[in-house]
Amino acid sequence: MTRHALVVRGGWDGHMPVETTDLFIPFLQANGFHVRVEESPAVYTEAEYMDTVDLVLQINTMNTIEDAEFAGLQRAVLNGTGLGGWHGGIADAYRDNADYLHMIGGQFAHHAGKDPAERTGEQSDNYLPYTVHITEYGTTHPITAGIDDFDLVSEQYWVLSDEYNDVLATTTQSVRPWDAWNRPVTAPAIWTRQWGEGRIFVSAPGHRLEIVASEPVRTIIERGLLWAAR
Repeated sequence: MTRHALVVRGGWDGHMPVETTDLFIPFLQANGFHVRVEESPAVYTEAEYMDTVDLVLQINTMNTIEDAEFAGLQRAVLNGTGLGGWHGGIADAYRDNADYLHMIGGQFAHHAGKDPAERTGEQSDNYLPYTVHITEYGTTHPITAGIDDFDLVSEQYWVLSDEYNDVLATTTQSVRPWDAWNRPVTAPAIWTRQWGEGRIFVSAPGHRLEIVASEPVRTIIERGLLWAAR
Protein backbone atom coordinates (compact mmCIF):
# COMPACT_ATOMS: atom_id res chain seq x y z
CA MET A 1 0.00 0.00 0.00
CA THR A 2 1.43 3.35 -1.06
CA ARG A 3 1.64 6.03 1.57
CA HIS A 4 1.96 9.75 0.89
CA ALA A 5 4.73 12.02 2.15
CA LEU A 6 4.72 15.78 1.67
CA VAL A 7 8.02 17.68 1.80
CA VAL A 8 7.63 21.39 2.52
CA ARG A 9 10.94 23.22 2.29
CA GLY A 10 12.28 26.73 2.05
CA GLY A 11 13.25 29.64 4.25
CA TRP A 12 16.86 30.48 5.05
CA ASP A 13 19.22 28.96 2.49
CA GLY A 14 21.97 28.57 5.08
CA HIS A 15 20.17 25.50 6.39
CA MET A 16 20.27 23.95 2.90
CA PRO A 17 16.57 23.03 2.76
CA VAL A 18 16.77 21.55 -0.74
CA GLU A 19 19.99 19.59 -0.29
CA THR A 20 19.05 18.18 3.13
CA THR A 21 15.54 17.09 2.17
CA ASP A 22 16.80 15.63 -1.12
CA LEU A 23 18.97 13.32 0.99
CA PHE A 24 15.91 11.68 2.56
CA ILE A 25 13.50 11.55 -0.39
CA PRO A 26 14.98 8.32 -1.80
CA PHE A 27 14.73 6.77 1.67
CA LEU A 28 11.05 7.64 1.88
CA GLN A 29 10.42 6.30 -1.60
CA ALA A 30 12.22 3.07 -0.75
CA ASN A 31 9.91 2.71 2.23
CA GLY A 32 6.76 2.91 0.14
CA PHE A 33 5.98 6.63 0.12
CA HIS A 34 4.87 8.66 -2.85
CA VAL A 35 6.65 11.97 -2.27
CA ARG A 36 5.36 15.41 -3.23
CA VAL A 37 7.67 18.41 -2.82
CA GLU A 38 6.46 21.97 -2.25
CA GLU A 39 8.39 25.17 -1.71
CA SER A 40 5.63 26.88 0.31
CA PRO A 41 3.25 26.06 3.18
CA ALA A 42 0.37 27.10 0.90
CA VAL A 43 -0.15 23.40 0.20
CA TYR A 44 -1.46 23.02 3.74
CA THR A 45 -4.69 24.73 2.63
CA GLU A 46 -5.49 21.87 0.22
CA ALA A 47 -7.76 20.00 2.61
CA GLU A 48 -8.66 17.15 0.27
CA TYR A 49 -5.01 16.44 -0.48
CA MET A 50 -3.89 16.87 3.15
CA ASP A 51 -6.38 14.19 4.14
CA THR A 52 -4.27 11.73 2.13
CA VAL A 53 -0.90 12.73 3.61
CA ASP A 54 0.65 10.26 6.04
CA LEU A 55 3.80 12.27 6.75
CA VAL A 56 4.86 15.91 6.45
CA LEU A 57 8.62 16.51 6.34
CA GLN A 58 9.06 20.22 6.88
CA ILE A 59 12.32 22.19 6.60
CA ASN A 60 11.31 25.85 6.38
CA THR A 61 13.48 28.02 8.60
CA MET A 62 12.53 31.56 9.70
CA ASN A 63 9.60 31.75 7.33
CA THR A 64 5.98 32.81 7.82
CA ILE A 65 2.74 30.88 7.67
CA GLU A 66 -0.70 32.30 6.99
CA ASP A 67 -3.54 31.51 9.37
CA ALA A 68 -5.30 29.30 6.81
CA GLU A 69 -2.06 27.45 6.07
CA PHE A 70 -1.42 26.69 9.72
CA ALA A 71 -5.04 25.67 10.23
CA GLY A 72 -4.66 23.13 7.44
CA LEU A 73 -1.44 21.72 8.89
CA GLN A 74 -2.87 21.55 12.39
CA ARG A 75 -6.05 19.85 11.16
CA ALA A 76 -3.99 17.22 9.35
CA VAL A 77 -1.83 16.49 12.39
CA LEU A 78 -4.82 16.32 14.73
CA ASN A 79 -6.36 13.79 12.35
CA GLY A 80 -3.27 11.58 12.26
CA THR A 81 -0.76 12.98 9.78
CA GLY A 82 2.79 12.67 11.11
CA LEU A 83 5.06 15.71 11.18
CA GLY A 84 8.84 15.59 11.34
CA GLY A 85 11.92 17.65 10.70
CA TRP A 86 15.19 18.89 12.06
CA HIS A 87 16.91 21.99 13.37
CA GLY A 88 15.50 25.39 12.37
CA GLY A 89 13.41 23.82 9.63
CA ILE A 90 10.88 22.72 12.22
CA ALA A 91 11.90 24.33 15.54
CA ASP A 92 12.46 27.81 14.10
CA ALA A 93 9.99 27.78 11.23
CA TYR A 94 7.19 30.21 12.14
CA ARG A 95 8.22 32.35 15.09
CA ASP A 96 5.10 34.54 14.91
CA ASN A 97 2.60 31.68 15.28
CA ALA A 98 2.18 30.69 18.93
CA ASP A 99 -0.13 27.79 18.09
CA TYR A 100 2.51 26.32 15.80
CA LEU A 101 5.12 26.56 18.57
CA HIS A 102 2.67 24.92 20.97
CA MET A 103 2.13 22.03 18.58
CA ILE A 104 5.86 21.46 17.92
CA GLY A 105 6.78 21.63 21.60
CA GLY A 106 10.13 23.38 21.26
CA GLN A 107 11.34 26.71 19.97
CA PHE A 108 14.91 27.63 19.06
CA ALA A 109 16.07 30.41 21.36
CA HIS A 110 19.85 30.54 20.99
CA HIS A 111 23.00 28.83 19.81
CA ALA A 112 26.18 29.64 21.67
CA GLY A 113 29.22 30.97 19.87
CA LYS A 114 32.97 30.91 19.98
CA ASP A 115 35.05 33.42 21.88
CA PRO A 116 34.13 36.80 20.32
CA ALA A 117 37.80 37.36 19.55
CA GLU A 118 37.76 34.27 17.29
CA ARG A 119 34.64 35.11 15.28
CA THR A 120 34.90 35.95 11.58
CA GLY A 121 31.26 36.58 10.66
CA GLU A 122 30.75 33.11 9.16
CA GLN A 123 28.32 30.38 10.21
CA SER A 124 31.25 28.58 11.81
CA ASP A 125 31.30 31.25 14.54
CA ASN A 126 28.52 29.16 16.12
CA TYR A 127 30.08 25.72 15.62
CA LEU A 128 31.08 24.25 18.97
CA PRO A 129 31.93 20.71 20.10
CA TYR A 130 29.15 19.22 22.21
CA THR A 131 27.61 15.91 23.21
CA VAL A 132 24.10 14.63 22.58
CA HIS A 133 23.07 12.46 25.53
CA ILE A 134 20.47 9.73 25.00
CA THR A 135 17.97 9.74 27.86
CA GLU A 136 16.90 6.63 29.74
CA TYR A 137 13.59 6.81 27.88
CA GLY A 138 15.49 7.19 24.61
CA THR A 139 17.42 3.96 25.17
CA THR A 140 14.16 2.01 24.70
CA HIS A 141 12.43 4.16 22.08
CA PRO A 142 12.44 2.80 18.51
CA ILE A 143 13.97 6.05 17.19
CA THR A 144 17.08 5.98 19.40
CA ALA A 145 17.31 2.42 20.76
CA GLY A 146 20.82 1.03 20.40
CA ILE A 147 22.36 4.48 19.82
CA ASP A 148 24.96 5.75 22.27
CA ASP A 149 25.70 9.32 23.26
CA PHE A 150 27.45 11.07 20.38
CA ASP A 151 29.53 14.16 19.73
CA LEU A 152 29.02 16.89 17.15
CA VAL A 153 30.77 20.07 16.10
CA SER A 154 27.90 22.24 14.95
CA GLU A 155 25.28 24.64 16.23
CA GLN A 156 24.11 23.58 19.67
CA TYR A 157 20.48 24.59 20.04
CA TRP A 158 19.16 26.06 23.27
CA VAL A 159 15.48 25.08 22.99
CA LEU A 160 12.55 26.46 24.96
CA SER A 161 10.21 23.55 25.63
CA ASP A 162 7.67 22.03 28.01
CA GLU A 163 7.19 18.81 29.92
CA TYR A 164 4.70 17.35 27.44
CA ASN A 165 7.56 16.34 25.15
CA ASP A 166 8.87 12.79 25.25
CA VAL A 167 12.58 13.60 25.29
CA LEU A 168 14.85 11.03 23.64
CA ALA A 169 18.09 13.01 23.95
CA THR A 170 19.39 16.16 25.59
CA THR A 171 22.35 18.47 25.32
CA THR A 172 23.88 20.73 27.95
CA GLN A 173 25.10 24.25 27.29
CA SER A 174 28.38 24.96 29.02
CA VAL A 175 29.23 28.27 30.64
CA ARG A 176 31.95 30.34 29.01
CA PRO A 177 33.31 33.67 30.24
CA TRP A 178 31.47 35.59 27.50
CA ASP A 179 28.08 33.95 28.03
CA ALA A 180 25.14 35.64 29.77
CA TRP A 181 24.15 32.57 31.82
CA ASN A 182 26.10 31.43 34.86
CA ARG A 183 25.31 27.72 35.20
CA PRO A 184 24.99 24.85 32.70
CA VAL A 185 21.61 24.50 31.01
CA THR A 186 20.20 21.24 29.64
CA ALA A 187 17.68 21.32 26.78
CA PRO A 188 15.99 18.69 24.61
CA ALA A 189 17.97 17.69 21.52
CA ILE A 190 15.62 15.02 20.12
CA TRP A 191 11.99 14.66 21.11
CA THR A 192 8.60 13.36 20.10
CA ARG A 193 5.15 14.68 20.84
CA GLN A 194 1.65 13.30 20.39
CA TRP A 195 -0.74 15.96 19.06
CA GLY A 196 -4.28 14.75 18.63
CA GLU A 197 -3.97 11.61 16.53
CA GLY A 198 -0.69 12.75 14.97
CA ARG A 199 2.90 12.08 15.95
CA ILE A 200 5.60 14.76 15.88
CA PHE A 201 9.35 14.12 15.65
CA VAL A 202 12.02 16.80 16.07
CA SER A 203 15.81 16.58 15.90
CA ALA A 204 17.58 19.78 16.94
CA PRO A 205 20.85 18.56 15.34
CA GLY A 206 20.71 19.10 11.59
CA HIS A 207 22.26 22.47 10.78
CA ARG A 208 23.54 21.56 7.33
CA LEU A 209 23.87 18.64 4.94
CA GLU A 210 27.08 17.34 6.50
CA ILE A 211 25.30 17.00 9.86
CA VAL A 212 22.13 15.22 8.68
CA ALA A 213 24.26 12.95 6.50
CA SER A 214 26.50 11.93 9.40
CA GLU A 215 25.87 9.00 11.70
CA PRO A 216 24.01 8.57 13.93
CA VAL A 217 22.03 11.69 13.02
CA ARG A 218 20.95 10.25 9.68
CA THR A 219 19.70 7.03 11.25
CA ILE A 220 17.82 8.95 13.94
CA ILE A 221 16.09 11.10 11.33
CA GLU A 222 15.20 8.11 9.15
CA ARG A 223 13.75 6.26 12.11
CA GLY A 224 11.99 9.39 13.32
CA LEU A 225 10.24 10.00 10.03
CA LEU A 226 9.02 6.41 9.83
CA TRP A 227 7.89 6.52 13.45
CA ALA A 228 5.95 9.75 12.94
CA ALA A 229 4.17 8.64 9.76
CA ARG A 230 0.59 7.51 10.01
